[in-house]
Amino acid sequence: MSETEKTTHFGNETVREDEKAGRVQGVFSSVASKYDVMNDAMSMGIHRLWKDAMMDWLAPRPGQRLLDVAGGTGDIAFRFLKRAGRGHATVLDLTEPMLVAGRQRAEAADMADSLDWVVGDAMALPFEDNSFDVYTISFGIRNVTRPQEALNEAFRVLKPGGRLMVLEFSQIPNDMMQKVYDLYSFNIIPRMGQMIAGDRDSYQYLVESIRQFPDQDTFLTMVRKAGFGNAKYRNLSMGIACLHSGWKI
Repeated sequence: MSETEKTTHFGNETVREDEKAGRVQGVFSSVASKYDVMNDAMSMGIHRLWKDAMMDWLAPRPGQRLLDVAGGTGDIAFRFLKRAGRGHATVLDLTEPMLVAGRQRAEAADMADSLDWVVGDAMALPFEDNSFDVYTISFGIRNVTRPQEALNEAFRVLKPGGRLMVLEFSQIPNDMMQKVYDLYSFNIIPRMGQMIAGDRDSYQYLVESIRQFPDQDTFLTMVRKAGFGNAKYRNLSMGIACLHSGWKI
């Protein structure tokens, strides 16, 4: 790898920036059919509470237009539409098999008229400026090659007064608790991946990618750098996950 080539992390591995998206696609293509089952197994169902907390803070309103990025299986979009009562959700994902898995869920048929499914890149959204009322990304931004560019794009496509909400794994501020969580993550989750999804390596990457992601305050600085005002965060489950919120003021 030459000194002039830009690099990034793929888990604990250093790769060229132009390689990462393809490798992330490979991971999620591999796990797409078991993704929701694995989420329940890895978090013991707690991810559902985190997503409910996201909706509580977001407080969807009737008629809003949502863009859910890296939202392949539709979990956030379905929750949003149910809370809003009426509205529209566009689910965008880099990996088509994830979108296929989302479209196959029972909720997708019930909400078909209120949903679009789009293959696209978080760093180059195929939408016009000022198009959406709400932008969400749930457990996806750490897989983006350049997260700051994704945040910049979120700001661009939101309408004035629009809301950003990011749900992502984060860092526990207590060192002892973080060590216990790391022991669980690195020793149990890849084994679950092998047993349930038949794919240990993808879940090893997903665990490593969490450790590479910026902590709460660093990411908050990135949200503000993208232009968002009134930016703040809330820890969930002691910081295992975190919600970041910002407004296009």
